[in-house]
Amino acid sequence: MFESLTDRLSRTFRNVVGRGKLTDENMKETLREVREALLEADVALEVIDTFLGEIQESAQGVEVGKSLTPAQQLVKIVNDKLIHLMGDECSELNLAMQPPAVVLMAGLQGSGKTTSSAKLAKWLKERQKKSVMLASADVYRPAAIDQLRTLSKEVDASFFENGELRDPVKIAQSAIDAAKKQFVDVIIIDTAGRLHIDDAMMQEIKHIHQAINPVETLFVVDGMMGQDAAKTAKAFNDALSLTGVIVTKLDGDARGGAILSIRQITGGKPVKFVGMGEKIEALEPFYPDRAASRILGMGDILSLVEELERKVDKQEADRLAKKLSKGKEFDLEDFRSQLVQMKNMGGLASMMDKMPGMSAIPAEAKARANDKSLDQMLAIINSMTRKERKRPLVIQGSRKRRIANGSGTTIQDVNRVLKQFTQMQKMMKKISKKGGLERMMRGVKGMQNLIPGGGIGH
Repeated sequence: MFESLTDRLSRTFRNVVGRGKLTDENMKETLREVREALLEADVALEVIDTFLGEIQESAQGVEVGKSLTPAQQLVKIVNDKLIHLMGDECSELNLAMQPPAVVLMAGLQGSGKTTSSAKLAKWLKERQKKSVMLASADVYRPAAIDQLRTLSKEVDASFFENGELRDPVKIAQSAIDAAKKQFVDVIIIDTAGRLHIDDAMMQEIKHIHQAINPVETLFVVDGMMGQDAAKTAKAFNDALSLTGVIVTKLDGDARGGAILSIRQITGGKPVKFVGMGEKIEALEPFYPDRAASRILGMGDILSLVEELERKVDKQEADRLAKKLSKGKEFDLEDFRSQLVQMKNMGGLASMMDKMPGMSAIPAEAKARANDKSLDQMLAIINSMTRKERKRPLVIQGSRKRRIANGSGTTIQDVNRVLKQFTQMQKMMKKISKKGGLERMMRGVKGMQNLIPGGGIGH
């Protein structure tokens, strides 16, 4: 996310390098380029005007300190204003009440509302240790009820069966009664979407809202709509008084207009979560400071470390650390285990998105960092015998041909994987001299160097 905006802003700030002071003249030129970058990112015009006005007021005539260049000073100002624009800090769900806490989901058809309901249930169960029930008040689209029922099983949440009930208000009320009887912590109620905002839709969701008085009313919107997403959120907020917004499909949006526009256009309603992919675990709390860091090309190391701590198999890391500390070599079995962990963390592309300096990486190199490349590497290793994985040096000539045929790849692909394995083996040898789980986790981070065709720096 934010790739095109990051690239454009990075070029703009590089133009300020070498100047001793932020003057009216160079600020005017720089802000014009920032404005164009934001327009390209589909940020709402009123948001851009306010944002640039605040930057100009803060930056005008600022003397650059000894420790900061003009470009660094400007980046710091822009960073601070971006954070403020997007909400200053992470806005958490308000669940401090007598259970069940009721969460109402609203949005247009196709925004990812039903899937987001299940993703949120999974997040609440895993991160907040809450018991969750899902209920569908969408009586117009039978597939929506079936979809939510299936997803509830996938995320191990309870599901309210509405039986013969066809009134959305009564379904919502009955679901809450069921959640109380089952001592559920949180109930998430999915509502019907439409292809566009209409009076009938607004009246129905208003009635549901008034009848159940939810503690959280979350509007789910497709981030690829850009500033239109913010305008749609405003229309819903005028009708319902939202408590927050979930922006979906951000993994497919290189612009970021929705994220930058929503809070101001809705009069201060925060983005609480962002959807970063189709996988059921691809929902993240939204941190304005981390998003600002990504936009400015500084990555999101905090989120990366949190993801590593949460998803790295610590038992496997300890096993490998002990093995290496005893002087045993890192082999292809260990390499396969590391690749599986990488895939569990969303793949190379997901990690690269959070790494600093990604705007400087050629698009071709970033394009190669995908799940397909990981799957191919795993297929090649899985086509090896146990002996070959334990003793990689025996893989020569006819063995390489057999492995390539077995994995549906070429000998060149097999050679590339073996070369990447050798690089990883050398890195692990260095790590093993100092030992420890923390360093093992750093070793997993080092997998970024395994992009097919060379490392990130190439």
